[in-house]
Formats: sequence, structure tokens, C-alpha cells
Amino acid sequence: MPILTFIACRMFEDEIVHIVESDSSINSLLIMDNADCAGLVGKLKDAGRDYNLVTEDGLSDFQKDEGLILIVEMLELALHAKPENLKEVVYDKARAMSEYSDGILLFYGLCGNVLGKVDTDLADLPCPVRILKEDNGNVIDDCIGAVLGSRAAYLEKLTSFHGVGTFFMTPMWAAHWREMVVSAGLTPNPYDIKLSKFVFDYAGYKNVAKMDTGLHYEKQFEPMVEEFARLFEFNIIDMKAGPELMVSCYEQLKEEVLMLE
Repeated sequence: MPILTFIACRMFEDEIVHIVESDSSINSLLIMDNADCAGLVGKLKDAGRDYNLVTEDGLSDFQKDEGLILIVEMLELALHAKPENLKEVVYDKARAMSEYSDGILLFYGLCGNVLGKVDTDLADLPCPVRILKEDNGNVIDDCIGAVLGSRAAYLEKLTSFHGVGTFFMTPMWAAHWREMVVSAGLTPNPYDIKLSKFVFDYAGYKNVAKMDTGLHYEKQFEPMVEEFARLFEFNIIDMKAGPELMVSCYEQLKEEVLMLE
């Protein structure tokens, strides 16, 4: 069985735990030991899933066996602040991990239009490198589009609010919104609620969409959304979402790699 690697934005922690829990063919789970793996590790512990923390130097100790080996490397949320830096870091990680992998899946979207050519840019690597895509082959826009399943579904949700600004909030967004609004350039200081509210009001935000992905690894999702709505005087709108696109991309890569074995 092959060695697959996920290189992922922390926004996809929940979906990765879901994939790991759902696939019994994963025999060994290796988590790259870095500053950004703590959230994922905590959720794996809560789920009762075995794993090994490893460094790149230790990857060569793990040989292919009768089961699938999955390596997961989580990357920091702040990379989104500078798209060109995001591209450089993600590409460098993919090049490094290709030495140990039979296939790599990037848990990212277009992210400032810098990751849309992964298939061609990294075609010279010794293993296939894929990114999250819709069924029609288009790279997803971002983590919100990913859990909605498509760009069309994303646009449909946006237009349904008839121009009223709506802040989409997944469980991971709810847990890390302060860091993410800074990375997105919405406000320089999210702890200055008066300033942040002015920015949100100026941008026309009046709603927060509470996106139920069906995954409940973030235990305080609902109260975190309620606090956010209270701070900025937003209306809460319930919205359905799910991990199906991420699961499908993983299954496609696994099938592609198995055919090459």
C-alpha cells in the first residue's frame, strides 16, 4: 500500500480527522511535529485515533507495509496574509514531502489565485500532487467553498442575501476568527472591537452564517458564533455544509495512486 501525504491549512483540521476516522485502510498515521499540529493532535486524541508524531528526519524510518500510511503536515493560518509567501511555502513543502510520498493532496483552494496551477507547476515531482477541486475540475475558491461543495453553491448562498454582507463561519473559523480577519486584511487589531465593528459596518456586514458541517470536533462552535454575533451585532443565519468534497478528493488521489502501484 502507498504512502499518501496531506499538506493542509489548519482550517481543514476537522475534515482531516473525519477522513482518518472514516477510512479503516489507514494503517499508520504520521503527524509532522511542528508548531501548528496541536489542534489536529488534540482532536485525534479525543477521537481515540492512534498516531505518531514525526520529524522529516524520522520519515525514512517508516517503510511501506500492508496498510496505507498517511502523513499529515499542518501549516499556519497566517500564511494567507501574503499569498505569494503561501505559494512558496506550500510548494516547498510539497517538493520536500514528494521524496517520501506516492501522492500528495493539498488542502487549499485558489487562496488569492496563487495555487491554481499546482498540477502543472509541480508536474516534475516524482509523485502526483493534487489540490482540492470540484467535480467539474475547477480548483475550489477557499475553505468556505470547500464545505459548500462548489463555486456555484457558494455564489448561490452569496446572492441569496441580496447584497447584505454575510460573514461565513465554519467551526474552525469560529475558533480562530481573530487571527483570520487580520490575515484577510479586514482589521489590524481584532481585539479593538470598536474599530473592528466600524470596519465590518463599513463593509456592509450584517449577518454571520453558522455553517453546520456535520462535524463536531470544535466543541464550542455554537457559543463562539453567538459571541461573535453579539460583539458585532450580527444576525445568525443557520447554513448546511459538509466534508464531502474533501473526502472525494482524497478518494480520487488514493485511487489514482493505487492504479500506479
